[in-house]
Amino acid sequence: MTTKVASPNYIHDRAHHEYSSARRARWDQIAGRSPGMTAWNRLYHQRLSEVYRWLIPKGRRVLEVGCGIGDLLGDLDPEVGVGVDFSSAMLAMARTRHPKLKFIEADALQLRIGETFDFIVLSDLVNDLWDVQGALERLRPVCHAGTRVVINVYSHLWEIPLRVAQSVGAAKPLLAQNWLTVNDMTNLLHLAGFEVVRRWEEMLCPLPVPAVARLSNLVLVKSWPFKLLAQTNFIVARPAPYIKPPTSDPTVSVVIPARNESENIEEIFRRVPDMGKSTELVFVEGHSKDETYDAIQRGIDAHPERKCLLLRQTGEGKADAVRLGFERCSGNILMILDADLTVAPEDLPRFVEALRTGQGEFINGVRLVYPMESKAMRFFNLLGNKFFSSVFSWLLGQPIKDTLCGTKALWKADYARIVEGRSYFGNFDPFGDFELLFGASKLTRRIVEMPVRYRQRVYGETNIRRWTHGWLLLKMSAFAARRMKWV
Repeated sequence: MTTKVASPNYIHDRAHHEYSSARRARWDQIAGRSPGMTAWNRLYHQRLSEVYRWLIPKGRRVLEVGCGIGDLLGDLDPEVGVGVDFSSAMLAMARTRHPKLKFIEADALQLRIGETFDFIVLSDLVNDLWDVQGALERLRPVCHAGTRVVINVYSHLWEIPLRVAQSVGAAKPLLAQNWLTVNDMTNLLHLAGFEVVRRWEEMLCPLPVPAVARLSNLVLVKSWPFKLLAQTNFIVARPAPYIKPPTSDPTVSVVIPARNESENIEEIFRRVPDMGKSTELVFVEGHSKDETYDAIQRGIDAHPERKCLLLRQTGEGKADAVRLGFERCSGNILMILDADLTVAPEDLPRFVEALRTGQGEFINGVRLVYPMESKAMRFFNLLGNKFFSSVFSWLLGQPIKDTLCGTKALWKADYARIVEGRSYFGNFDPFGDFELLFGASKLTRRIVEMPVRYRQRVYGETNIRRWTHGWLLLKMSAFAARRMKWV
């Protein structure tokens, strides 16, 4: 059982390098201090160990990624125990404490082990990863059909309490975290080729309060409404049955709406990867005040090896640009990439692979999973995105975490059907995102969200007018409710 790993190449990614270096240095520093456990984290780790020992019988083949000093792996008493971590200082302590276990220094995104395991443990790891999907994909080659992946991840509700605990020394201070919901993790596991078998909550009272802690952590945390306040979520997943993809690769067309983006054009030619059988770049230039059109033409002339099309927009707005581009595309798969490059072009192959292997039928980029760069999105824009994600999840009956990410992918045949039913939802969407989302939902296509890291703009200014467009989105939501929910 194998599956293609579609992880982006991060070798030349400055942001990833800085992120990983900072975390490696932080964990080396924590190991150097060799701190003792506080009352807070002692009870927490004791409970984790109890749960993992209950799940994983003794004498099994166990791999732990992000093993730290190896105590959890040692508690499981495995026949073969392998721990992986990128902190050399942590691993030095692990080898001293657990000489019978094997420890490997490696980044989770570069995991290469030539054997399979019965259980794979990721304890409090995914909150700290640069690319959760990529790390999960690296686990597929070390799985057999009966492998179980066991994950525990901090609950989003505990972000503020943990920050308070860290500020008073009751918990280790950490760098910015990925605060992932269970739905986020379920989606990421699906994209990486796993399916969730079971999920539940653990740990309600992290302090050793006599009687209260035991009652809270063994009984109340399993019951509603107390389980909503749990500190950590457990997820058990298995390798999904592998479905062989089509023998022929699809052709891909990437539509790139570009308005006042002249300085980004050469980067687009350089960074958009070849995908499928062939990749077509369809630029739609929209009334730029700079030299965007000329920059695109120069890029086409300088890159004759690339299949390109340059269109000049006659209408207004991004939705009009996307429609024009899609009308002229020749590919089997249609994609959108904003020319501001706030979403990395290197992420695009994942969208194609998710469509090609049937993991989803409409792939929607989501920027609200990983922490953003400091100036990537203004505060009120972020609040608006979160509000409309809740509204649209309710409207569509599927989890939609980010409605306005410009990166999307769908089959050309499905887009033709969306066009046929376009009048049903009206014609006042200035972005094009909602027309596609509503259309895919009405066609009962499975919408799968693809987490991407949202980067800071390096050139130009956003074309989003948050208050004007926010009011328009409210009116669109009310109209869509009549068309989607109350029918």
